[in-house]
Amino acid sequence: MNTMIDENENLESEAIDDSSIPGLTSEQYRKKMQRRKEVQEKRLAEKSPEKGLIIVHTGNGKGKTTAGLGMVLRSLGHGYRVAIVQFIKGAWEPAEKASLNHWTLASNGEQPQLEFHAMGEGFTWETQDRERDIEKANAAWQKAQEFIYNPDFRLVFLDEINIALKLGYLNVEEVLVGLDKKPANSHIILSGRNAPTQLIEYADLVTEMTLVKHPFREQGIKAQPGIEF
Repeated sequence: MNTMIDENENLESEAIDDSSIPGLTSEQYRKKMQRRKEVQEKRLAEKSPEKGLIIVHTGNGKGKTTAGLGMVLRSLGHGYRVAIVQFIKGAWEPAEKASLNHWTLASNGEQPQLEFHAMGEGFTWETQDRERDIEKANAAWQKAQEFIYNPDFRLVFLDEINIALKLGYLNVEEVLVGLDKKPANSHIILSGRNAPTQLIEYADLVTEMTLVKHPFREQGIKAQPGIEF
Protein backbone atom coordinates (compact mmCIF):
# COMPACT_ATOMS: atom_id res chain seq x y z
CA MET A 1 0.00 0.00 0.00
CA ASN A 2 3.05 2.23 0.30
CA THR A 3 4.44 2.96 -3.16
CA MET A 4 7.66 4.40 -1.76
CA ILE A 5 8.39 1.20 0.16
CA ASP A 6 7.69 -0.96 -2.90
CA GLU A 7 9.93 1.20 -5.10
CA ASN A 8 12.69 1.13 -2.48
CA GLU A 9 12.49 -2.66 -2.23
CA ASN A 10 12.90 -2.98 -6.00
CA LEU A 11 15.92 -0.68 -6.05
CA GLU A 12 17.40 -2.36 -2.99
CA SER A 13 17.20 -5.70 -4.79
CA GLU A 14 19.02 -4.19 -7.76
CA ALA A 15 21.64 -2.72 -5.43
CA ILE A 16 22.29 -6.08 -3.82
CA ASP A 17 22.88 -7.58 -7.25
CA ASP A 18 25.28 -4.74 -8.10
CA SER A 19 27.17 -5.07 -4.84
CA SER A 20 28.38 -8.50 -5.90
CA ILE A 21 30.13 -7.06 -8.97
CA PRO A 22 33.86 -7.44 -8.33
CA GLY A 23 36.22 -4.53 -8.72
CA LEU A 24 34.05 -1.70 -7.34
CA THR A 25 35.91 0.51 -4.91
CA SER A 26 34.09 2.07 -1.96
CA GLU A 27 34.00 5.42 -3.78
CA GLN A 28 32.68 3.85 -7.00
CA TYR A 29 29.98 2.04 -5.01
CA ARG A 30 29.00 5.26 -3.21
CA LYS A 31 28.66 7.12 -6.52
CA LYS A 32 26.61 4.29 -8.00
CA MET A 33 24.22 4.34 -5.06
CA GLN A 34 23.98 8.14 -5.30
CA ARG A 35 22.88 7.79 -8.92
CA ARG A 36 20.30 5.21 -7.85
CA LYS A 37 19.01 7.62 -5.22
CA GLU A 38 18.59 10.32 -7.87
CA VAL A 39 16.74 7.89 -10.14
CA GLN A 40 14.45 6.88 -7.27
CA GLU A 41 13.62 10.47 -6.39
CA LYS A 42 12.83 11.21 -10.05
CA ARG A 43 10.58 8.14 -10.28
CA LEU A 44 8.61 9.17 -7.22
CA ALA A 45 8.25 12.74 -8.44
CA GLU A 46 6.65 11.46 -11.65
CA LYS A 47 4.12 9.19 -9.93
CA SER A 48 0.44 10.01 -9.63
CA PRO A 49 -1.19 11.08 -6.35
CA GLU A 50 -2.51 8.41 -3.99
CA LYS A 51 -5.76 6.60 -4.82
CA GLY A 52 -7.90 3.97 -3.20
CA LEU A 53 -6.95 0.52 -4.48
CA ILE A 54 -8.75 -2.71 -5.28
CA ILE A 55 -6.29 -5.39 -4.10
CA VAL A 56 -6.58 -9.11 -4.89
CA HIS A 57 -4.64 -11.88 -3.12
CA THR A 58 -5.17 -15.18 -4.91
CA GLY A 59 -3.37 -18.36 -5.99
CA ASN A 60 -2.91 -21.84 -4.54
CA GLY A 61 -0.05 -20.87 -2.25
CA LYS A 62 -0.34 -20.15 1.46
CA GLY A 63 -0.35 -16.55 2.72
CA LYS A 64 -3.32 -14.79 1.15
CA THR A 65 -5.15 -14.00 4.39
CA THR A 66 -1.84 -13.39 6.17
CA ALA A 67 -0.84 -10.77 3.58
CA GLY A 68 -4.20 -9.06 3.96
CA LEU A 69 -3.86 -8.98 7.73
CA GLY A 70 -0.45 -7.35 7.34
CA MET A 71 -2.12 -4.47 5.51
CA VAL A 72 -4.80 -4.39 8.20
CA LEU A 73 -2.13 -3.94 10.88
CA ARG A 74 -0.44 -1.19 8.89
CA SER A 75 -3.70 0.69 8.53
CA LEU A 76 -4.54 0.29 12.21
CA GLY A 77 -1.06 1.56 13.05
CA HIS A 78 -1.80 4.71 11.05
CA GLY A 79 -4.98 5.21 13.05
CA TYR A 80 -7.35 4.36 10.17
CA ARG A 81 -10.65 2.60 10.69
CA VAL A 82 -10.69 -0.91 9.23
CA ALA A 83 -13.30 -3.61 8.63
CA ILE A 84 -12.76 -7.34 8.12
CA VAL A 85 -15.52 -9.59 6.79
CA GLN A 86 -14.68 -13.30 6.54
CA PHE A 87 -16.82 -15.19 4.02
CA ILE A 88 -15.88 -18.82 4.66
CA LYS A 89 -14.33 -18.91 8.10
CA GLY A 90 -16.58 -18.48 11.08
CA ALA A 91 -17.52 -21.93 12.35
CA TRP A 92 -14.21 -21.89 14.26
CA GLU A 93 -12.79 -18.89 16.03
CA PRO A 94 -9.72 -17.67 14.11
CA ALA A 95 -6.74 -16.70 16.23
CA GLU A 96 -6.35 -13.49 14.25
CA LYS A 97 -9.70 -12.31 15.61
CA ALA A 98 -8.48 -12.83 19.17
CA SER A 99 -5.19 -11.04 18.51
CA LEU A 100 -6.97 -8.02 16.99
CA ASN A 101 -9.70 -7.94 19.62
CA HIS A 102 -8.49 -4.87 21.51
CA TRP A 103 -8.98 -2.75 18.37
CA THR A 104 -12.64 -3.81 18.27
CA LEU A 105 -13.36 -2.32 21.70
CA ALA A 106 -14.77 1.21 21.82
CA SER A 107 -14.04 3.58 24.68
CA ASN A 108 -15.38 6.94 25.82
CA GLY A 109 -18.30 6.69 23.43
CA GLU A 110 -16.04 6.52 20.37
CA GLN A 111 -16.45 4.10 17.47
CA PRO A 112 -14.12 1.05 17.50
CA GLN A 113 -11.17 1.33 15.15
CA LEU A 114 -11.74 -2.22 13.84
CA GLU A 115 -14.93 -4.06 12.86
CA PHE A 116 -14.39 -7.84 12.59
CA HIS A 117 -17.17 -10.10 11.30
CA ALA A 118 -16.55 -13.83 10.71
CA MET A 119 -19.78 -14.70 8.89
CA GLY A 120 -19.16 -18.08 7.26
CA GLU A 121 -19.89 -21.47 8.73
CA GLY A 122 -16.84 -23.33 7.51
CA PHE A 123 -15.66 -25.06 4.36
CA THR A 124 -18.15 -26.61 1.94
CA TRP A 125 -17.28 -30.19 2.88
CA GLU A 126 -18.15 -29.33 6.48
CA THR A 127 -21.34 -27.36 5.92
CA GLN A 128 -22.76 -29.72 3.25
CA ASP A 129 -25.64 -27.32 2.63
CA ARG A 130 -25.23 -25.25 -0.54
CA GLU A 131 -28.38 -23.18 -0.03
CA ARG A 132 -27.33 -22.14 3.45
CA ASP A 133 -23.79 -21.42 2.21
CA ILE A 134 -25.27 -19.09 -0.43
CA GLU A 135 -27.45 -17.43 2.20
CA LYS A 136 -24.47 -16.84 4.51
CA ALA A 137 -22.29 -15.52 1.67
CA ASN A 138 -24.95 -13.03 0.65
CA ALA A 139 -25.39 -11.92 4.25
CA ALA A 140 -21.63 -11.37 4.44
CA TRP A 141 -21.71 -9.34 1.21
CA GLN A 142 -24.54 -7.17 2.57
CA LYS A 143 -22.48 -6.55 5.71
CA ALA A 144 -19.38 -5.82 3.61
CA GLN A 145 -21.22 -3.17 1.62
CA GLU A 146 -21.97 -1.27 4.82
CA PHE A 147 -18.24 -0.75 5.27
CA ILE A 148 -17.32 -0.37 1.59
CA TYR A 149 -19.68 2.59 1.17
CA ASN A 150 -18.76 4.20 4.48
CA PRO A 151 -16.00 6.81 3.99
CA ASP A 152 -14.97 6.43 7.65
CA PHE A 153 -13.35 3.09 6.78
CA ARG A 154 -10.01 3.45 5.02
CA LEU A 155 -9.52 -0.30 4.49
CA VAL A 156 -12.02 -3.15 4.06
CA PHE A 157 -10.71 -6.73 3.93
CA LEU A 158 -13.05 -9.29 2.32
CA ASP A 159 -11.37 -12.53 3.37
CA GLU A 160 -12.08 -15.62 1.20
CA ILE A 161 -14.66 -13.79 -0.93
CA ASN A 162 -12.93 -15.16 -4.04
CA ILE A 163 -14.00 -18.67 -3.01
CA ALA A 164 -17.61 -17.53 -2.66
CA LEU A 165 -17.37 -16.00 -6.14
CA LYS A 166 -15.78 -19.11 -7.65
CA LEU A 167 -18.47 -21.37 -6.18
CA GLY A 168 -21.23 -19.12 -7.51
CA TYR A 169 -22.48 -18.06 -4.08
CA LEU A 170 -22.08 -14.44 -5.17
CA ASN A 171 -22.50 -12.78 -8.57
CA VAL A 172 -19.21 -11.35 -9.89
CA GLU A 173 -20.85 -8.49 -11.76
CA GLU A 174 -22.83 -7.48 -8.67
CA VAL A 175 -19.67 -7.42 -6.57
CA LEU A 176 -17.84 -5.30 -9.17
CA VAL A 177 -20.72 -2.81 -9.20
CA GLY A 178 -20.47 -2.61 -5.41
CA LEU A 179 -16.72 -2.07 -5.50
CA ASP A 180 -17.16 0.69 -8.06
CA LYS A 181 -19.17 2.68 -5.51
CA LYS A 182 -16.47 2.80 -2.86
CA PRO A 183 -15.09 6.19 -1.72
CA ALA A 184 -12.13 7.40 -3.78
CA ASN A 185 -9.51 7.00 -1.04
CA SER A 186 -10.55 3.69 0.51
CA HIS A 187 -8.79 0.39 -0.17
CA ILE A 188 -10.52 -2.98 -0.59
CA ILE A 189 -8.70 -6.33 -0.27
CA LEU A 190 -10.30 -9.48 -1.71
CA SER A 191 -8.59 -12.76 -0.83
CA GLY A 192 -9.01 -16.41 -1.74
CA ARG A 193 -7.84 -18.77 -4.44
CA ASN A 194 -9.36 -18.84 -7.95
CA ALA A 195 -10.18 -15.15 -8.18
CA PRO A 196 -12.46 -14.61 -11.22
CA THR A 197 -10.88 -13.18 -14.36
CA GLN A 198 -13.24 -10.19 -14.28
CA LEU A 199 -12.05 -9.27 -10.79
CA ILE A 200 -8.38 -9.64 -11.71
CA GLU A 201 -8.86 -7.34 -14.70
CA TYR A 202 -10.73 -4.80 -12.57
CA ALA A 203 -8.24 -4.72 -9.69
CA ASP A 204 -5.34 -2.28 -9.27
CA LEU A 205 -3.01 -4.69 -7.49
CA VAL A 206 -3.05 -8.48 -7.89
CA THR A 207 -0.72 -10.91 -6.14
CA GLU A 208 -0.77 -14.64 -6.89
CA MET A 209 0.64 -16.89 -4.18
CA THR A 210 2.42 -19.82 -5.86
CA LEU A 211 2.58 -23.15 -4.06
CA VAL A 212 6.07 -24.67 -4.20
CA LYS A 213 6.02 -27.02 -1.21
CA HIS A 214 3.49 -27.66 1.54
CA PRO A 215 3.99 -29.83 4.65
CA PHE A 216 0.48 -31.33 4.40
CA ARG A 217 1.04 -32.54 0.85
CA GLU A 218 4.69 -33.61 1.08
CA GLN A 219 4.90 -34.74 4.70
CA GLY A 220 1.33 -35.35 5.83
CA ILE A 221 1.55 -32.68 8.52
CA LYS A 222 -1.83 -31.25 9.47
CA ALA A 223 -2.66 -27.57 10.03
CA GLN A 224 -0.95 -26.16 13.10
CA PRO A 225 -1.87 -23.32 15.47
CA GLY A 226 0.07 -20.16 14.79
CA ILE A 227 0.80 -21.22 11.20
CA GLU A 228 -2.54 -22.03 9.56
CA PHE A 229 -4.91 -20.75 12.24
